Amino acid sequence: MDYQRCTELLATVHKNPHRLTRTVRQKNVPLLLEALGRPERSLRGMLVVGTNGKGSTCAFAVAAVTAAGARVGSMPSPHLQEPRERIRIDGVPVTRAEYTEAFAEVWHAIKRHGLPVLAQGIFAATAAVHFRRAGVDLAVAEASIGGSRAAAAELGLDVKVVTGIGLDHTRLLGGSLDEIARAKVAATQDGDHVVLGRLAPEATAGAEQVLRERAGLTVWRMDRDIHYTARASDCGTGTLVDVTTPRAVHRGLPCPLSGAHQHHNLATAIAAVDAMAQRGHIREPDGARLRARLAATRWPGRLELIDPARLDHWTGRVLLEGATNPQGVATVAPEILRHARTGDHATPPVLVFASMNDKDVSGMLAPLPSHWPLVLTRTASHQAAERAALYDQLSPTRRGPCLTADDTSSALRRAAEHAGTGGLVVVLGSLRLVGESRTVLGLPPA
Repeated sequence: MDYQRCTELLATVHKNPHRLTRTVRQKNVPLLLEALGRPERSLRGMLVVGTNGKGSTCAFAVAAVTAAGARVGSMPSPHLQEPRERIRIDGVPVTRAEYTEAFAEVWHAIKRHGLPVLAQGIFAATAAVHFRRAGVDLAVAEASIGGSRAAAAELGLDVKVVTGIGLDHTRLLGGSLDEIARAKVAATQDGDHVVLGRLAPEATAGAEQVLRERAGLTVWRMDRDIHYTARASDCGTGTLVDVTTPRAVHRGLPCPLSGAHQHHNLATAIAAVDAMAQRGHIREPDGARLRARLAATRWPGRLELIDPARLDHWTGRVLLEGATNPQGVATVAPEILRHARTGDHATPPVLVFASMNDKDVSGMLAPLPSHWPLVLTRTASHQAAERAALYDQLSPTRRGPCLTADDTSSALRRAAEHAGTGGLVVVLGSLRLVGESRTVLGLPPA
């Protein structure tokens, strides 16, 4: 088996050729892990659930854990360009050869024991197998959708982090913040250490109801047990965040990721790392080393500005943002508008937009100016919405021109032509769209 064959098999799994229910494939994940000899048995660490902010929180946590001198495996979800991005050691994606070796072990177990699973189950099992091969027993994992039903929840990590709750994936999780919070927080088990980010009142009620059903929990809540403040650095080149948890006070932590929401994600990650230290999973991070590691944190596809960006004969700026729901877009909109005001270009930014077929398109576009030109396209994902379906969901009050393109590559080119040399193109609505855009722009997986 080679890496290309791995990607082909994953594409087949996404199509669900045997037409098995999601429930059946979810229930096969623990059976698959058993067939693999329980590669997750030695793992300890943290599982991050929530609607938005999971990836950035995990990136900050990985930086902090490495500052403590630990070697850590991480499992971000989804990947942007290649599946191997989902398995990282100390924040660095594994090689194609390493991914192929672990995947082959998992695939052979699936075929040998007749255990079809969701793609998320394959991703989690492949990561666990690689961590066992690499001798890594500390993990930072990101749940994909849901909580207890997420494949990553089967890894048994005992620090659970809830970044925030919003209305997304309502078909699977429920149509209210209360229901979605319950589904996410259901990942907690008796005896866990839980870190709760800032939640809306309705989501808080759902989360607390689930927590009352668990025994022996330690729970740290944002704004009650965890506090943070942000300020400009003395030299004015960035933001510093002071974080206080029940275990420690951390002062002057650099936050290199854009947007005020990242201050919350940083504080949530630091609280989770303190929770792991309290449980004896890691040592206390050294202060100077912690600040240095955090300052180097990068998370591609989230307010990622490519400047200069080059495409054929065009040169300009491209802002890549992976927000996939109205709450996420509203959160990052101030930063997108700030970038739009930067520079002397006379024409407005051009939006390139695609989404999955269950998204609130008009709600996602609402936080941005309606006169900005829009290019609708479709990614290669089997769950991507068709361009006509996206168009039908546009608000009737939208004033800007609306163009369509067959795929991401042609959409970027149409947007670049419309923006003009030096103009700004904003890519939004789907992490798959962001990943395909990075590939078109010649950026390597990161």
